[in-house]
Amino acid sequence: MKLSEIPKEELELMGYDDIAALILQESGKKMKLQDIFKKVCKALDLPDNVVEEQLMDFFELMSINKKFIMLKNGYWDLQTRHKLDIVIEEDEEDEEELIEDEEEIDDMEEPEEDDIFYDKDDETDDVDDDDLADLVVIDADDEANL
Repeated sequence: MKLSEIPKEELELMGYDDIAALILQESGKKMKLQDIFKKVCKALDLPDNVVEEQLMDFFELMSINKKFIMLKNGYWDLQTRHKLDIVIEEDEEDEEELIEDEEEIDDMEEPEEDDIFYDKDDETDDVDDDDLADLVVIDADDEANL
């Protein structure tokens, strides 16, 4: 349906983005954002100062709407008229590095759990002597004589 065929009452119920989609569809070509919004305002019989006051809000609306795509040099168009070219290049060197990295990870040994009570600097930890050999027990009677 053409924009000119839609009654004004129905246009007033539509969002700016829906009207913009109709404008781009009818034009069949990409357009500058300001030109699109001017046509939206003209279709709704809005005053000229609305374009200046609400252009940034219109930009935000167009940016988040998946129907539209922003092109080079400030042009906008309908997303359906543009094909996304996603090119994934696989570099053989990168693939070989990835395989080598995976092999290194596989070759890594599990780390041994550290004994948190073992003091590497204390040589007495390695001695098998009885730790209680130097212990002296003092009786209450002996304590009075000291």
